[in-house]
Amino acid sequence: MSGGRLPSSFDHDQEFSHENAFQKVIRRLKEDPLIPLGCGLTFWAFYGALRAVRAGDSNRAQIMFRRRLYAQSFTLVAAVAGSLYFKQDRTRRREFEGQLAEKKAQEKRDAWIRELEAREQDDKDWRAKMDAIARGAKAPAELKVPAVLAKKETPVKEWDVGNGPGEGRE
Repeated sequence: MSGGRLPSSFDHDQEFSHENAFQKVIRRLKEDPLIPLGCGLTFWAFYGALRAVRAGDSNRAQIMFRRRLYAQSFTLVAAVAGSLYFKQDRTRRREFEGQLAEKKAQEKRDAWIRELEAREQDDKDWRAKMDAIARGAKAPAELKVPAVLAKKETPVKEWDVGNGPGEGRE
């Protein structure tokens, strides 16, 4: 067997799914609300400078380029300050996410082991039935072997040529 992941009936279970991209963006916006604000201010200043340059207003363009510089500086300071301020929160969140992922992985492994054990028990029961039938013994009542399987048939070599099982026997 290859080193790949074993298939399971729990593969499509939503309980084991991860945070989607939209949820991650919302969470990150809540963690660092000033960075999107700084990006928006930078875009606004750059757009204003672009319009001023196209209109030929160099004084207005200089003012807007300075505002763009201030907005970019604000964004950079917000990112560094937010990183320092939320460092402990992020560390705790990573630890929590790691523990949660470990717990989910353990639950998935346990469920897979239970499923394998159930399959193994079914296989053992089936083999016991087949062994009992092969020995000609009556199968235990709790195994409930169908009458068709428990009935002994004549071996194929004793059949008449051209006749199927149960036809043309002497």
